[in-house]
Amino acid sequence: MLNYIKESFEELRMNVTWPSWAEGQNLMVVVAVFSILFSLAVYAVDTVFGKLIRYYFDLIN
Repeated sequence: MLNYIKESFEELRMNVTWPSWAEGQNLMVVVAVFSILFSLAVYAVDTVFGKLIRYYFDLIN
């Protein structure tokens, strides 16, 4: 297990290409924007389905 952790850190240090600070910030903004858009879409679908279900149950009562 200790060898696995040691090799994992070595892999991260030697073989992974890390983005620059500016590129990382730009990617973070892209992720934040898409996260906000996705959460708004989920909220909209949830609201519409909630209203449809409420309308359906109001009709059968």
